[in-house]
Amino acid sequence: MNTAPPLNTEPADIALIKHYFPQLTPTQERQFAALQGLYEHWNAQINVISRKDIDFLYEKHVLHSLGIAKLIEFKPGTAVLDVGCGGGFPGIPLAILFPETNFLLVDSIGKKIKVVKEISQAIGLTNLEAEHLRAEQVKHKFDFVISRAVTEFPEFYTWVQNKFSKKQFNSLPNGIIYLKGGDLEEELKSFAKRVVITELKDFFVEEFFETKKLVYLPM
Repeated sequence: MNTAPPLNTEPADIALIKHYFPQLTPTQERQFAALQGLYEHWNAQINVISRKDIDFLYEKHVLHSLGIAKLIEFKPGTAVLDVGCGGGFPGIPLAILFPETNFLLVDSIGKKIKVVKEISQAIGLTNLEAEHLRAEQVKHKFDFVISRAVTEFPEFYTWVQNKFSKKQFNSLPNGIIYLKGGDLEEELKSFAKRVVITELKDFFVEEFFETKKLVYLPM
């Protein structure tokens, strides 16, 4: 497998991200800007993003991932597990946005974890680790478990229900934050009394977000 290209510090078109997150530091801007070229490079070798979506990386992947930041601003020292991270979403964009939060990204496909590690290293993330593991194999405890529609929510719940720290220090109780689209009524009926659903269209005006939701389940 080819090594990653040199980090391109020329600014990519990240106006969309800066519009919704205007307080980015110069370092964060450089890290976000580098993602387009890095993902194009790795996606040509390993298909971690749909080929038709690579030109919409910042809207359909980066901004979608950052929807979680509209629900909660992770406090320094928070431990977050990203299950089924694929090529690094939502974990990599959130690790850029919250440099004092610790992220562990896991996926059952080793080639995808290779991409995550290469991109994370290329942009200089020091708060992210990536491991070739299934959720059930993860031994540590976390404040939050995040994911982007890797399976039906009830099945996902069984994978991660024992992964939570009892210590609470964020603005929301520790729990699952799940990015999912479409009609979730049937899928979430067994959690109806506990789950909180947030519409991403309330934060982002792009048509892509019309049916996208955040599912939050406190544990």
